[in-house]
Amino acid sequence: MRPLLCADGSPVSRLGLAGHPNTDPGCVPAALEAGVNLFFFYNLGFTGLVDGLAGLGGRRDVFRATGSESRDPAQVEDYLCQVEERLSAGLVDLFYAEYVHPGDDVDGLLADDGVVGLLHRWKEAGRIRYVGATAHNRPLARRLLESGRIDVLMHRYNMAHRGAEEAVLPAALERRIPVVAFTCTRWGGLPAGHPRWSGPVPTAADCYRFALGHDAVQVALTAPGSLEELQANLAVLREPDPTPSEIAGWRAYGDLVYGSGRDEFETRWP
Repeated sequence: MRPLLCADGSPVSRLGLAGHPNTDPGCVPAALEAGVNLFFFYNLGFTGLVDGLAGLGGRRDVFRATGSESRDPAQVEDYLCQVEERLSAGLVDLFYAEYVHPGDDVDGLLADDGVVGLLHRWKEAGRIRYVGATAHNRPLARRLLESGRIDVLMHRYNMAHRGAEEAVLPAALERRIPVVAFTCTRWGGLPAGHPRWSGPVPTAADCYRFALGHDAVQVALTAPGSLEELQANLAVLREPDPTPSEIAGWRAYGDLVYGSGRDEFETRWP
């Protein structure tokens, strides 16, 4: 697996802080103090995280990641300019083509004149360091990995949604492309428990430990809504690797809660 590195050559943390609509700007310094150095925001509307990052200037030991859902290279270019101005960092480490989905013209997206082609030109020019893509759809995620056009894949993986273990993650290992796991807590649902589960209910930190237990997953994203939630989630940085017994229990728990999503988005993505 090719490691993700900060601009100063230091490795990225196993836990990454992602933007939440209610992110307290204090989460950024608190995460840094705990050893987290990777930060991701979907767009500049995640002001709590963005404001916290803006105060860090151009620190090269901080890994900044963002992206765009737009498939118009001109709009994507405009967004990067806005990010560069807002962060005053001069460099975005990782930029994603976000939410690649079955309705996309994937050939066009990956082409030299498409969004991914634009990202490669930015990389050659030194404006970004890694080209990424995010996808829920597993066949598309595998296609992105096999294209040879991305450096990083962001993909859903958690105790309940484990289909990636056969459909996606082996391809990432084969091509040595790091995976950033998101929705590790299943939108906060996994630590909520289940009425028919009699064993220990996994904590949010357990959810991150599970995702990080796969060799293809280099980073697990956490998006706490408060400093209190962040402090609880940071426990994953101090806890040992999961035992076989813990993993077996988490898989059984995931099997029980699978398919009981609370909204259409959840049930549309098995």
